[in-house]
Amino acid sequence: MADVAARAGVSHQTVSRVLNSPALVRPSTRERVEEAIAALGYRRNMSARALATNRTHLIGVVTPAVTLFGPSHTALAIQEAARGFGYATISAATETASTSPTEVLDFFLTLGVEGIIVVAPTIQTADEAHRLAGTLPVVAIATDMPDPGPLRVVAIDNEQGGRDATRHLIDLGHERIAHIAGPSDWFDARARVEGWRSELEAAGLPVPEVLNGGWEGTDGYAAAQQILAQPERPTAVFAANDYVALGAMRAFHQAGLRIPDDVAIVGYDDVAGCEFYEPPLTTVRQPFADLGRHAIDTLLSVLDGHAVGTEPSRPELVVRESSGARPARGN
Repeated sequence: MADVAARAGVSHQTVSRVLNSPALVRPSTRERVEEAIAALGYRRNMSARALATNRTHLIGVVTPAVTLFGPSHTALAIQEAARGFGYATISAATETASTSPTEVLDFFLTLGVEGIIVVAPTIQTADEAHRLAGTLPVVAIATDMPDPGPLRVVAIDNEQGGRDATRHLIDLGHERIAHIAGPSDWFDARARVEGWRSELEAAGLPVPEVLNGGWEGTDGYAAAQQILAQPERPTAVFAANDYVALGAMRAFHQAGLRIPDDVAIVGYDDVAGCEFYEPPLTTVRQPFADLGRHAIDTLLSVLDGHAVGTEPSRPELVVRESSGARPARGN
């Protein structure tokens, strides 16, 4: 840092301000310091900084031991947001036979993390988040977690996403709309079911029995077989995620049904490649980047002793051809 200060012609304290509070430094001075940093290849020593400030700038992230789209993208969003705030993340997976919440907490305490973010999509991970709370500040990412207790909870409004998907199909004239649900122990899946049910009830339409599924294409395919066996088939299907939608589409294609002419389909997540399904899939896009920033901002506010709001992030309906509507430009 002294070398950077000498090259830029500023004080050691000015370099520190550029690194930690750049808005407090005049743009011309900040530019000189940044040029000196780039020229010298300077990198801050986080260990030395921790010793000097008594803060490690480390955040522990607990994730379920799955590679599913939602949890994995949430974890990536947290990592990116933490870096933007000047923090690093250390991850640990739970829900495995060899890892307990106590072991995770001991691991994080050994490394000196300042707080923990738990990606808690299931009842089990929510229980683990509660067991981690108390020793360190904990923020949980969970939709409609019952009894959060000491946890700060941030989420994507999956119930609203379910409502938006269902309302879209209702506005297109559909009155018989089925839902292929995700696993019943996932908060996200439950919220999407509730959104679908609430919107049908608000429109005065019949609410059929939920088709239990999962998160995989095989689950959507199996549920679609049940739909095909019904004497009065629904004219539209809202699937719990895009892979489930893809499996259902495959089954409908094999049965000779045309999408969306015979049955409209809406998925959830907007996974990579949705626009190349046949037909391109209408879906609900989750704002993972916004969720990551919200989780980090919430945790840092807790660390600083500030109260923060926890308004859920709203997902976005992305209209393509599978629902039968004219897609918006760029989708």
